[in-house]
Amino acid sequence: MTTPIIHPNWARPALNMVDGYSLEITAKDVDSLRAAAPGILPETPIALTFLPGEEFDARVAAARTARELGFEPMPHFSARRITSPDEFERYLAAVTREAGVKRSFVIAGDPAEPEGPFADSAALIATGEFERNGITAIGIGGHPEGHPNMSDEECWRVLQDKCAEVTARGMAPLIVTQFAFDADAVLAWLKELRERGIVAPVRLGVPGPAGIKTLMRFAARCGVGASASVMAKYGISITRLIGSAGPDKLVKALEQGLGEEHGPVRLHFYPFGGLEKTVAWINEFARKS
Repeated sequence: MTTPIIHPNWARPALNMVDGYSLEITAKDVDSLRAAAPGILPETPIALTFLPGEEFDARVAAARTARELGFEPMPHFSARRITSPDEFERYLAAVTREAGVKRSFVIAGDPAEPEGPFADSAALIATGEFERNGITAIGIGGHPEGHPNMSDEECWRVLQDKCAEVTARGMAPLIVTQFAFDADAVLAWLKELRERGIVAPVRLGVPGPAGIKTLMRFAARCGVGASASVMAKYGISITRLIGSAGPDKLVKALEQGLGEEHGPVRLHFYPFGGLEKTVAWINEFARKS
């Protein structure tokens, strides 16, 4: 396999488990980003989701705000939700021009049938528009617990092909995983990833602190494993769905389990319980490390 380009931000080793983290927000979370900004380190990557019902201008404004606050905006492109090549090109041109975007995250998206000409993330990458607009890094999805519409072997093949394609186009591939509660499953997937020769940096998805019912709801929506035994390891009893829970045990288990064989790894936080609460948790964890 072609050796991928490694984005410069990954050149130095992480100081602790949460060092160099990234965050995910929606266009509606801009006010929360402003409020949380004093606690977020400069140049932190801020992933901006591509949700149905959001206005084009709101997404661009969110990317622009992230840049103005001193962060690194990383907008999502949901292939099956993009209705035309013109919509794709206009959005990409707008975020690169107005927010100085250099990184993008490309996914197939949820619709069973494409709403336009793009069936999957590979179709967007194949247009060549990302490199023509000055994008230097492309994020692609990783699924430690498998994908609902693909076999495990298909998942690996698609991931390997996309990493090779992004690299061949002169950009740095970056794998960003779905959030998970089970550190053992994540570490096993990461080990197999490297054994298969995929050496791209990985951001492991971690749920921010949130109400237990909220966490379970997102798990069900996203197809994330949440058995009684897994949730017990995470620190939740599924027979008592009250209160809130943070990722303390998960992050500590990842910290203890990661080794050189797992390659370059950082964390990507999904702030299900609110951005400010997630940032406060990260800073407290870093302080104790």
